[in-house]
Amino acid sequence: MDERIHEHAAVLVDWSARIESGDDVVVSVGEGAHDLAVAVAEALGERGANVVTTYASEEVQRAYLRAHDGDFELPEHELALYEAADSVLFLGGTRNTAATADVPTETRQAYNRAANAVREARMDTDWVSTVHPTRAMAQQAGMSFEEYADFVYDAVLFDWEELADEMANMKEILDDGSEVRIVKEDTDLTMSIEGRTAVNSAASVVYDSHNLPSGEVFTAPVEDAVEGEVFFDVPMTLEGQRVENVHLTFEGGEVVDFSAGAGEDALAGILDTDEGARRLGELGIGMNRGIDRFTDSILFDEKMGDTIHLAVGRAYGSCLPEGEDGNQSAVHVDMITDMSEESFIEVDGEVVQRNGVFRWEDEFEE
Repeated sequence: MDERIHEHAAVLVDWSARIESGDDVVVSVGEGAHDLAVAVAEALGERGANVVTTYASEEVQRAYLRAHDGDFELPEHELALYEAADSVLFLGGTRNTAATADVPTETRQAYNRAANAVREARMDTDWVSTVHPTRAMAQQAGMSFEEYADFVYDAVLFDWEELADEMANMKEILDDGSEVRIVKEDTDLTMSIEGRTAVNSAASVVYDSHNLPSGEVFTAPVEDAVEGEVFFDVPMTLEGQRVENVHLTFEGGEVVDFSAGAGEDALAGILDTDEGARRLGELGIGMNRGIDRFTDSILFDEKMGDTIHLAVGRAYGSCLPEGEDGNQSAVHVDMITDMSEESFIEVDGEVVQRNGVFRWEDEFEE
């Protein structure tokens, strides 16, 4: 086994999830993530954790959803599993990035609504999501498998403490701010972040960060205070379908018009899931310059330096004042736009990033 797989497992268990002896851990294993699962199981055993593994195959999910009549019930047994867990480790590793592309949109929506309580229970644990490189993912990224594996490990085996220190600058700006404006070609969007808390997402639950790799600062816009238009020029795969050149128009916090150059049906299916799916749940600012190219994997792409992403749907509780629910939805779908050229981000009227360069960096131009 590639020694980097063991290093990946150690970072996941120790830095990201902070597993301790006696913790009850669920490990969700993607169909192509077997080697990483073996290394993670060994690390968890050495630390004295209690482990249950589940199998997370897109092809298995497709078979189930296509065969079902669509009248889904809350899976109480799955809910009980996550309610009893301390941590959940998601080891992604698909063998077919389009495995669920032919599942009807109405079936997806019904399943997501029925399983919403399960997702909430998972989110209440110290969960962490990561990926093991597979040939399907390399193909989707337009890379050889060896090149893609190097890319993944360069992004995962990282000096997270150093990046956390830099990202603290952006967190402080957002925590102190009231209004964010994003401007670039076909984009002029304003949103309130009044009273919201930003997360320094440094790949560890200690930072309330749940992705490995990570490298973003994110917050939750006030759901009824988003106005303007935004263009997402970074392609993505949603529900197994390629989606490109998305344009959203917001009024009163709600998407009132949308279009896409490709995959518009998939986008419509997301936005029609429920009422909250047409409102923003997240503003994220990518700050990980170790991720240096788009790979059509949201786990990596949304963290890339010189980008921002906005998610329609559910807001994360870590960004909300105590007792406030924020935007609620059965979905949370991120979309990305490149901010490296002819663009800027303002907070309370002050430019904090121009053309991908932050105010505290030497290259910043007033």
